This record gives sequence, C-alpha cells and structure tokens, in this order.
Amino acid sequence: DLISVASKRTKQAEASLTYSKVLASINAVLSGPGAPQLLYKQRPRSHLNWSIDNVQESEFEHLLPTVMMWADQLRSLKDLHRSLKTLALRLGQLPVDNAQDAHEDFRVEDLLLIVDTILEELDGKGQDRKGPSFQTLESFVSHFQKLFDVTSLNGIYPRLNEVYTKLGEMNNAMRTMCELLGLDESAPASVLVNMVGRLCGVIKEQTDRQVRKLLGDLDFNSIIRQLEDYEEFFPAFETVIQELLQILEINNLDDILPTVQMLKMVKAKE
Repeated sequence: DLISVASKRTKQAEASLTYSKVLASINAVLSGPGAPQLLYKQRPRSHLNWSIDNVQESEFEHLLPTVMMWADQLRSLKDLHRSLKTLALRLGQLPVDNAQDAHEDFRVEDLLLIVDTILEELDGKGQDRKGPSFQTLESFVSHFQKLFDVTSLNGIYPRLNEVYTKLGEMNNAMRTMCELLGLDESAPASVLVNMVGRLCGVIKEQTDRQVRKLLGDLDFNSIIRQLEDYEEFFPAFETVIQELLQILEINNLDDILPTVQMLKMVKAKE
C-alpha cells in the first residue's frame, strides 16, 4: 500500500543520506591538502540529463579507482623495499636480515632508514673521515644482538633502552645497599656480595641460637610427637568448647568458668 511504500522510500532516503556522508568524508580525505597528488582524474560533468543522482554519482565515481590505485602503491612498497635492500647489500651498507622479509610488514620509515644509511655511508667515504669502518660497526651490532637476544635491527633501540633502565635500577640498588652496610659507593659488587653473605650467616646463627634457647632440651622427635598429639586432640576440644559456649549463651572462653560456677550455686540452692 501507499504507507508501506512511503516508509520504504523514507528508509532508503535516510540510508542514502548516510552513505553520502560517508562517501563525502572519504572524498575529503582523498582530495585534502595532505593527500598524494596522484589522484584519479574526474571526468568533466555533462549538462545533459542533469539530476541530483547524476551529480552525486559523478562526485563519487573517482573514489574507487583512487583507493584501488593507492592500494596498488602500498603493495608496491614491498617490492621497493626489496630493491633498496638489495642495493644496500651490494654496496655493503646493511647486514643480511632475511628473517625480517619473511615475517614483518614494511613501512615508509623502513625505506627511509635504508636510504639514509646508504647516504650517510657514501658521505662518510666522500669526506674520508676517520672512524670505525662499516664492517666494525656491523660486528658491534651483531655482537649486541647475540648478547641481548635481539632478532632484528628494529629491536635494537628498545633493547638498549631496556638495558639502560635495568642498569640504572641495579646501580641504585647497589648504592642503597652499600649505604645501609656502611660500604663505600665505589666498592665492587664482589665486596657487597661477601658482606651480604656474612650478614646472612650472622642472622642464621642468631636464629639457630634463639630456636635452641626456646626449645631447651627438647629434641625434634618430641616436638613432632607433641604437634601430632595437638592435631589429634585440638579439633575435638574445639568442638566441645563451641557447643559449651552455645549452651551457656556466652561468647568468651573466660566466661565459661564463672557461668558454670553460678549454675552450680543455683543448683545447690534448689
């Protein structure tokens, strides 16, 4: 009927408006000042058969080709990265790291890093500067990766930060312990370890002496037997006490004896 048709058309109009807003937002991103200039060229509008639908279609028809072109460019980044890395390897500017190609995605920053590395090395050679060779630097990096279990070049800086943080924490802890033990801050770690060991030995001797003083002539076998007797007797005793507290309607153990004596006196008067 007419109402259902009108309701359906209203919903379609609302959906169309929503889609138009989404497409307009995408179009604003693709044609914004920060977007690449390699945009799909829009075809000039024809004034024939002019309508709102035709105008909207002509405004958004370039979106899909542009997005597809951007996707192709992004997929080409991997090929560009492989080519740049091959060039860097042939020039002897980068260590071989095939594990990264197999398991990691690539960003523009990775490409810039390779290019900057090549340019820095070429500039260094042009200036004939004095300093470690690339092979020496490469051996340093490789040695660091082995020592601290770093599998890729991208993980070196985070691990360096982690090592620096842990080293600072360890130095602070050692300074605090030296201060507490009355040692000089420049004392080596071996002296600190020996002092802590002697201190632990003294505490152990004092603890053993206190335990022997507390136990007296009792041996461990007698202590174990007493504990076993306690574990066997205490549950039954606790049950009796709880029932007695409940019968006498009192809460404290100290009130049991006075209450029983009072009941005995009342019973005697009867």
